[in-house]
Amino acid sequence: MDVKILPALQDNYMYLIVDKATKEAAIVDPVEPKTVLEAVKQNGVNLTTVLTTHHHWDHAGGNDELVKLHPGLKVYGGDVRIGALTNKVKHNDKFNLGNLNVECLFTPCHTAGHICYYVSTDKEEDETAVFTGDTLFLGGCGRFFEGTAEQMYHALINVLSSLPEDTKVFCGHEYTLQNLKFAAHVEPQNKDVEKKILWSTERRGEGKPTVPSTIREEKLYNPFMRVETAAVKAHAGKECAVATMQRIRQEKDNFKG
Repeated sequence: MDVKILPALQDNYMYLIVDKATKEAAIVDPVEPKTVLEAVKQNGVNLTTVLTTHHHWDHAGGNDELVKLHPGLKVYGGDVRIGALTNKVKHNDKFNLGNLNVECLFTPCHTAGHICYYVSTDKEEDETAVFTGDTLFLGGCGRFFEGTAEQMYHALINVLSSLPEDTKVFCGHEYTLQNLKFAAHVEPQNKDVEKKILWSTERRGEGKPTVPSTIREEKLYNPFMRVETAAVKAHAGKECAVATMQRIRQEKDNFKG
């Protein structure tokens, strides 16, 4: 598996996923179709598939144009509000991209139909990746626009946290530094947060993306993945992890940093 990171708009990321063996490719959230097709041409791949995480315009807004420019694409998503949708999916639906396995993970909250896509192969030694849209960010999570703290808890703690620890996390936006500033506010003694801020500041200073992280790393510094820990609960003043999730998301919504 090869993943090409394609920056779009102000701070969005699109991802071209390529099966190296067959050269078959999928694009995640192709908001800038011409950028996508240029990458397809440059890399000499066969684009067959669109993986849409959710219906918001900055993720799904390029679908209709891309299908017009490149007919015959299969467009996957979990929400009928997604443009050019051909394959509506639900939790644990599976399909193939060349020799790659794609599993759909239903993670409603940011939107009611949000899907994350977990990509793996049949070889245990190969890398795995998850494309998390606006559910899980590096160091943060999406706003609860159409869902609840219970849903985000389930998405992050029960679904995404159960993926293999080395799974690479490719999220929908470059929000890392803002997220980590909030993480440092929640856990000022967390050395992993401190280290990641230094690393991310250096990366951004060089004009490079901070993605991907890994599931293992997110558990070390992302407060929304750490709502079961004593320090995060203490900051929120809550005993319950779901109530902690609710409280720190409310705080993050108004955080100026």
